[in-house]
Amino acid sequence: MPVAARKPENMDFESALAELEGLVGQLEQGELSLEQALKSFERGVQLVRAGQQRLSQAEQQVKVLMSDGDTLADFATGEESQP
Repeated sequence: MPVAARKPENMDFESALAELEGLVGQLEQGELSLEQALKSFERGVQLVRAGQQRLSQAEQQVKVLMSDGDTLADFATGEESQP
């Protein structure tokens, strides 16, 4: 798949991370032209930003779920919290 074939914001987290790891590997080998390296770096930045956004959204979802004390189990004891 070409480097910019899919928008990072439309990719799932795992796919974006896998592509980012591939880009890092290519950059570390040092065999890309300057132009290719800059394009790869730019794509990597886009992937990182999209990944950070997804992680932030997931963190917010966890916070919302954790704030609902009526149905969540107490992880330390394994018992459900009482209203």
